[in-house]
Amino acid sequence: MKFEIYSKPGCPYCDKIKVVMAQYKLDHTVKTLYEDFTKQEFYARFGEGSTFPQVIENDEHLGGCVDTVKHLRTRGII
Repeated sequence: MKFEIYSKPGCPYCDKIKVVMAQYKLDHTVKTLYEDFTKQEFYARFGEGSTFPQVIENDEHLGGCVDTVKHLRTRGII
């Protein structure tokens, strides 16, 4: 499993999913708004009006923090 987290500075949900990934030692990379991608690129990938964070697992879009945690729990990862 490899996770990509699309985040932005000052986002509490972004911080929370990063803590979950670190706590369970899940392989992940963090991509940060304006450092790794633009807002236009973010909306092009996830849809206009999408919120932060957005999480990808092995090229599968999981969604935001809540959806990702539900996914991890359902699969017995956390």
